[in-house]
Amino acid sequence: MQKISFSALGWETWDVARQPLIREQMPVIIDDDLLFEDAPGSPRPTTVANRYLGELPINGAPAVRTWENSAGCLSGWLSFLQERGVHPFNDRRELRGALSMYAEYRLAGPLKVRWDHTTWNLHVSILSAFYEWAKDEGVLSVVPFTYRVGHRMAQGVLEKVRMNMAKLRRPRSHTTIKHLEWDFAELFVRALAGLDPLGEPDLRFRRPREGARNSAMGGFVLSSGLRRKEFTHLTVYEIPPLPPRPTTLPVLFPLAYAITKGEKDRTSWVHYEPLAAMHQYVDLDRVASAEGFRWRPPSKLGEPLYVEEPDWEGARLNGVRRSWRSLRPAERLCLVTPEGQSPLVGLQSTGEPFVDWATVFRRTSARIRERYEPRFPTVAPHRLRHSMAMRTLEQLIKGYYARLADLVEDTDADAALALYLRKHEPMLILRDLLGHWSVTSTELYIARLDISRIYKDLYQIALARIDRGAAAEADAEFDGEVNA
Repeated sequence: MQKISFSALGWETWDVARQPLIREQMPVIIDDDLLFEDAPGSPRPTTVANRYLGELPINGAPAVRTWENSAGCLSGWLSFLQERGVHPFNDRRELRGALSMYAEYRLAGPLKVRWDHTTWNLHVSILSAFYEWAKDEGVLSVVPFTYRVGHRMAQGVLEKVRMNMAKLRRPRSHTTIKHLEWDFAELFVRALAGLDPLGEPDLRFRRPREGARNSAMGGFVLSSGLRRKEFTHLTVYEIPPLPPRPTTLPVLFPLAYAITKGEKDRTSWVHYEPLAAMHQYVDLDRVASAEGFRWRPPSKLGEPLYVEEPDWEGARLNGVRRSWRSLRPAERLCLVTPEGQSPLVGLQSTGEPFVDWATVFRRTSARIRERYEPRFPTVAPHRLRHSMAMRTLEQLIKGYYARLADLVEDTDADAALALYLRKHEPMLILRDLLGHWSVTSTELYIARLDISRIYKDLYQIALARIDRGAAAEADAEFDGEVNA
């Protein structure tokens, strides 16, 4: 059984009446004998799986990564059943027996095929969705999984959820979120620039030519929370302009939907200092890297897209006006500026676009562990996004309670609280900054914060201006909670 990524390029030569109704980059599962039916009207399981994959974009899964994960899961499961002579749409008892064997194979089998609990649970979720779809389509009558009703808290409301019993229990999600505390984050940004923890040149380390690029991008991502695909394919034209003077308020940062997860429109923000560092890199070090270099995208990427009359919104590409928002990653790699250079923010010292940020972050992490801090973790690009989320959430909650305390002092407490909760709920703000579809995803972050400490430090200071007795009473409540 094989898995390929579909492309309609050259479909006119395939001896078909029309172009197949399959999305570009959609994974397709094919049996080794290249047949889709055993007999007319009897589609093979791979054909049914391909139908399911083809409908993912209109069933709430627009991201290519989601299609690939689903295809990989189904391909592995169907291959496992095929090797054991089990049809994937047989009776429930046989399928449950096969699932039991599959669990043993993936959780206790040979090392090369063994999964951890997180991967197993992800595949169970995909298989569950596939079998529910197959049941709705009339492919089978009963799904092989067993469910029970559980409860969870979402936005302060207790709601019922259906829980798949095939999933393994794991630590609460918030305990697995990996982020950098802010002192580690500052250490990381300095190390990216080739500096020591005090911000001085590291004499034991030859400062890299790309140190300014690495440090500027690291700080930029820590402030904006961009995903790797988003900051890797960002163009210089899309960087927000630097305010004329330093400001404590962050600068709004619209992102192109074509490079966000699920192509979801969103606006993040970036603070003044990392934005200033990015502009300095673009104006100085990046210019030096691009000087004298003529960028020509490799033929495998596609035809060059020559940029004319660029501005913050878009440009003329090969004579046609296009918005940056509509350009996907592969198309951005084909852009050529009027100066004959790539407009991507990150450039190698040779002037070519730089995309391997994961390696830079991993090597910098190893250097920090070796020379300065043995506890320092290995930083992947997404860890910086988590770090931004945790830092931003704490700042939002601090501002939330500080502002609420002022409103309690100046206005009727209940009315002020109701108004503020409606308009400035921190979780909703962070949800929009991160581009989550649901605030439930964002809530994973909040449990990692010591909300009681933040509340005590800020709200009680303002409350003390109103009623010192009430503040003392609240202090006692916090003390009791700590002691308990």
